[in-house]
Amino acid sequence: MSWLLWSALWLATADAGGAAARAPAIPQHVLANSQIRVLPRSANGRDYQLYVALPPSYEAQPTRRYPVLYICDGYWDFGLIDSFYGGLLYDKDAPEIILVGFGYPGPKPDFGALRQFDYTPAPNPNDPKARLGGHAGAFLSVIEKELIPFIEREYRADPSFRVLGGSSLGGLFTLFAMFERPGLFQGYIAPSPATDWAKDWLFAREAAFAAQHKELPVRLFLSGAGEEGLLPAILRFKTQLESRHYAGLHYKWHLVEGERHAGTKPESYNRGIRFVFAPLAPSPNDK
Repeated sequence: MSWLLWSALWLATADAGGAAARAPAIPQHVLANSQIRVLPRSANGRDYQLYVALPPSYEAQPTRRYPVLYICDGYWDFGLIDSFYGGLLYDKDAPEIILVGFGYPGPKPDFGALRQFDYTPAPNPNDPKARLGGHAGAFLSVIEKELIPFIEREYRADPSFRVLGGSSLGGLFTLFAMFERPGLFQGYIAPSPATDWAKDWLFAREAAFAAQHKELPVRLFLSGAGEEGLLPAILRFKTQLESRHYAGLHYKWHLVEGERHAGTKPESYNRGIRFVFAPLAPSPNDK
C-alpha cells in the first residue's frame, strides 16, 4: 500500500471517529408527566418505589385535586395504562386521574418472588416456594399507612375516590383488599385474578366477609380471558360473588374472548377504568 493511500485511509478513519464523538446523543424516550419515587424502608422491612403519572391539567390547575388509581405490578402495567389512558380522556370516558404503580427499587429486582411475597394472602401448599407467599396483609397495611399517605401528602390526590387494580396475583390482592379493608378504596379492577390461589383461599375469605356484611358499597370490575387456564376458577368465584346480592355493589363482569392470561390486560384495564371511574367521567359510556 502506498504512503499516500495509507494516509488517506488513516485520515478518513480519524475523521469518522471524530464525527462519531461529536454526534449528539440519541435521546431516550420517557413517559411525559411521570416520576419514579423511591421510598424509605417500610414498616414490613421491605423497599418499594412508586411510578407516578400526573394528569394533563396538573400544573395549570394548582388548586384541583384528582382521584387516584393505584396499580399492582407497576413495572409492567404502569406504562400499559399510561399508553391508552389519553384516549379515554379524549373520549370523555374517564376523568383526569393520578396513576400510581407499585414497584421495587434496584437494578434487577426478582419481580416474581417479590410480588408473590406481597400479593398473596396465604402460602400456597402446592408451591415448593410457599415460604415466599402469605404477606398480603402486611403489604396492605403498608399501602394504607405509608404509600397512600405519601401520595396524598406529596400530590394533590383526592382521598374521597381511590381505586385499586391488579392482574393475576395482583388481582388476587385487589380482591383481598376489598374484603380486608372496606372503605380504603372506592373502586377495584381485577383482570384475571388468581382466585384459586392456596386451594381457593379467597373463596373462604369472601364467605367470611358475607357472613358479617350485607353491604359492599364499591364499584368492581372483574374479568377473565377466554383461553386462560384460570378461567374455571374465576367463573366459580364470579358465581359465588354474584349469589350474595350485596347492597351497594356496582359490579361488571367481562370475558375477553380469544386471549390468554396476560393478554387480557389491555382490554380489561381499558374497560375497567371506564366502568369504575364512570361517576366522575365527563360523558361515560359504560355506567
